[in-house]
Amino acid sequence: MGRAIVVANQKGGVGKTTTAINLAACLAEAGKNVLAIDMDPQGNMTSGLGIDKDELENTVYELLLGEAELEECITRNVFENLSIIGSNINLAAAEIELIGIEEKEYILKKAISPVKEEYDFIIIDCPPSLNMLTINSMCLADTVLVPIQCEYYALEGLSQLIHTIQLVQDRLNPELEMEGVVFTMYDARTNLSLQVVENVKNNLQQTIYKTIIPRNVRLAEAPSHGMPITKYDNKSSGAESYRMLADEVIHRGEEEW
Repeated sequence: MGRAIVVANQKGGVGKTTTAINLAACLAEAGKNVLAIDMDPQGNMTSGLGIDKDELENTVYELLLGEAELEECITRNVFENLSIIGSNINLAAAEIELIGIEEKEYILKKAISPVKEEYDFIIIDCPPSLNMLTINSMCLADTVLVPIQCEYYALEGLSQLIHTIQLVQDRLNPELEMEGVVFTMYDARTNLSLQVVENVKNNLQQTIYKTIIPRNVRLAEAPSHGMPITKYDNKSSGAESYRMLADEVIHRGEEEW
């Protein structure tokens, strides 16, 4: 049974897309069959996996509006074991175009359900806002993974996100669970990063992944080359960290892990 994980945080600049791209790539590297879905109109996950988003004929936008079949929207094997349904700026209009459509929260779920069994993992990158695209993603997802930047305002907005997750659980998708929190952009040279980690651990009753993603120049450079970190700099600390995170995600829930 494929596990669908939505990577969400309505705060921008927390390493959300970086985490979605590199978690998907590391799961694929570990031999898992992965489908990435770019639900952000900015299309950064799409371009970060080496696809020219402006040249895409069929994207998640056409899928949501029923203008293309699922098979036409999947770009297969962009890297070994990793396929993607890409997006571009057209997706920004979807929110308005879906007004008045019945059960609009479930459109993505209905579209993807027929192939969910084909994949070990489905990784969904959301826009940095709590809109209909994010809610559609959460209705498809089994779990929500929240990247948190190691900075002073880390907890700001997190309670709102958790509240949204609970609302989706109550009203739309009772199966949805919190996958956990992963710390990003950790700078070992500063006391602040350490304090933020301790603060979140003390204040958050959620699963927190052991893996902490460091602030890493190679991680920041990789998307501009259209590559996940494992392809851009296989030996970098960023690549090693995302491999460890993928390992934790694969073994989530196993007692001895």
